[in-house]
Amino acid sequence: MNWITKVLKFGEKIKTAINKKRPSKEDIENSDWTTCCKGPVLKKELEQNLWVCELCNKHHRINCRQRFDIVFGKNNYEILKTPSPQDDPLNWMDSKPYKERLKTARKKTGQESAIMIIKTKIKNINVTAGAFDFAFIGGSVGAAEGEAIIYGIQHAIDNKQPFILFTASGGMRMFESLIALSQMTRVTLAINELKKNNLPYIVVLTDPTAGGTTASFGMLGDITFAEPGAIVAFAGKRVIQATVKEELPADFQTSEYVQEKCGFIDSVIERKDLSEKISSILSILLKKNSDIISELNETSEDTRTLTKAAS
Repeated sequence: MNWITKVLKFGEKIKTAINKKRPSKEDIENSDWTTCCKGPVLKKELEQNLWVCELCNKHHRINCRQRFDIVFGKNNYEILKTPSPQDDPLNWMDSKPYKERLKTARKKTGQESAIMIIKTKIKNINVTAGAFDFAFIGGSVGAAEGEAIIYGIQHAIDNKQPFILFTASGGMRMFESLIALSQMTRVTLAINELKKNNLPYIVVLTDPTAGGTTASFGMLGDITFAEPGAIVAFAGKRVIQATVKEELPADFQTSEYVQEKCGFIDSVIERKDLSEKISSILSILLKKNSDIISELNETSEDTRTLTKAAS
């Protein structure tokens, strides 16, 4: 055995020893701890504050059930069974088969796709709602996700209900190529049908919302809310920075920046206030609030009086 072989073998032993001590992604995810501004923080403590850091106000990413529990009340909803298209229409494979990625994502999230659709109530208003889980292949949109949103919108139309969508997506799932890209058009057409039926479409942008999701149904809401600090973008910051070759602001592409500079967001809302804000805006849009209706009627009567006096 020459000295080169000995060195290589010694290097492999060091690498093996280091990897044994390093925790895997699964170990980190299954741990009782996560990290934020002050370093390690117990997940249990974070959960008590709706997964929002008390010090820096970072709104941590949450799954669909956690979001539904916060906005609509603990288990106060029914999960709808959405269509299940063919898993791997293109038989895609890169570093691993696409089917294997789907299997891993389903085991990790307990969901069939990146989106979950429910029917529920918010302050006695019947609604249909959907939410993305970014942990499911980056919340990317494929045929299953497109079908789920369309199914949810059709359910809203059939039952004359508003449709609320919480986005957390990196964009279209390119393992499905044009099939994924076509969901942008298909979902947009479904939203147009919802609006033709005079039913509100409320979008809540959460961290992160990017790519084709932002470029289509993420920006079509009658009212668009966003959580504080959520990344709302099309292309990533580093890509843009490399293209324009200049330093971008630290808060570039945050929900606050997008609201102030672009006007694409109506209001940035704290997670704890979302339920109240959504129910209030739906009460106005659906004319469910008696005080508002009374005020609108008084305004109409005043206008009619002035018109008569002027004539």
